[in-house]
Amino acid sequence: MTSSPAPAHETPADEAEGRAIQDRLRDRVILDESGPEPGTGLVTGVDVAYDDEKDVVVAAAVVLDAATLETVEEATAVGTIAFPYIPGLLAFREIPTVLEALEELSVDPGLVVCDGYGLAHPRRFGLASHLGVLTGLPVIGVGKNPFTFTYEAPGPRRGDSSPLLDGDEVVGRALRTRENTSPVFVSVGHRISLDNACAHTLRLAGRYRQPESTRRADALCRQTLREATA
Repeated sequence: MTSSPAPAHETPADEAEGRAIQDRLRDRVILDESGPEPGTGLVTGVDVAYDDEKDVVVAAAVVLDAATLETVEEATAVGTIAFPYIPGLLAFREIPTVLEALEELSVDPGLVVCDGYGLAHPRRFGLASHLGVLTGLPVIGVGKNPFTFTYEAPGPRRGDSSPLLDGDEVVGRALRTRENTSPVFVSVGHRISLDNACAHTLRLAGRYRQPESTRRADALCRQTLREATA
C-alpha cells in the first residue's frame, strides 16, 4: 500500500482538464490487494441524487454490518452541482458531496460500494476508483448496466458470472445476483480483487438484484433530496 498522502479533490475547469486529472490519478489505483473478507467488518453504500433545475446534489452514505446487513449508521450531505453532465466524467459531479457524507460518519466506512464503475470506465478510472484514491478506502463499483462494454450473458443461477470486456481486456464482471434476473456489473475500484468484489456483492444482494447497501443509500438520498428541494 502506498505511503504517500491521499490527493485532494479537484474540480476541473472543463472536459479536457477532467480527463487529465483522471489520467494523473489513475496511476494511484491499487490493484494488488485482495480487500476485506466478505461478511466481516462494515460495508458502506454511497449514492447520489440530483435536482438539476435547482442545482442541488445530495449524497447518502449508509453503513451496514457486513455479517447481518443491519444498518449501523447513516449520513447525508447537500451541495450544489459543481460540474456539468459529461459522460465519463460523472465523478466530478458526485464526489465532493459523497466525500462530505463520508466525513459525517463516526465509524470507519470499511468497504465502500458505489452505484457505478471503477476500472469499467473508458480511462479505467470511474467513480469507484476515483473515490478510492481520494479516501484510501477499499471501493467497488456495482452498476446496473454494462456502460460501453460487452459481455456474454452469464448462466441463470445466482452467482453465475461472465467477463465484462473492452475488446479483449477484462474490466469487470457481469454477475447474476438473483436467479433469472438481469445481472449487475461489478468492477474493482481500489484496494480489492475482482473475485472479492463479486463475493461481497453476492452477500449484499440477497432478496434483490442490487446490493442492500446501494438500495438503502438510494432511498436515503432520494428522501433527502425531496426534503432539500421542498
